[in-house]
Amino acid sequence: MRLPIKILTVLVVFSMISCKENAASKIKEENLKLAKERDFKMSEGAPAVSFSKTEHDFGVINEGDIVETTFDFKNTGKSALIISNATSTCGCTVPEYPKEPIPVGGTGSIRVKFNSSGKPNQINKVVTLTTNTANGKETVLIKANVTPKQNPS
Repeated sequence: MRLPIKILTVLVVFSMISCKENAASKIKEENLKLAKERDFKMSEGAPAVSFSKTEHDFGVINEGDIVETTFDFKNTGKSALIISNATSTCGCTVPEYPKEPIPVGGTGSIRVKFNSSGKPNQINKVVTLTTNTANGKETVLIKANVTPKQNPS
């Protein structure tokens, strides 16, 4: 039983000391330049999102209220916009997004519902869209000042 442990120990030690080379020193400047040029060309033809607003403040709402807003947008880029996912910073905020590609010049909207149950006080929730834009991600924000429920005496 000790032999396999010794062999494993030797292999782990060997693997740790055999990788002493600095990987960054192997990167060629020419390759970096080519990658930057390629990325720039790709971003020139990429879709772009222009939102009518990127932030919505619900103002003062009561704890337990369910509110929603819509973020309208337009594809101002040079190719079809694809939104592959939309996530929020908590389960109380639910985004709905178009699943089909948005053509150049086309419009769409992101509907965001917020359930304020158990969320008293000031809230700020970010919705992140995973897209094929040059950034790869776009965000919108909702805010509210949630008035806590009063406990009956």
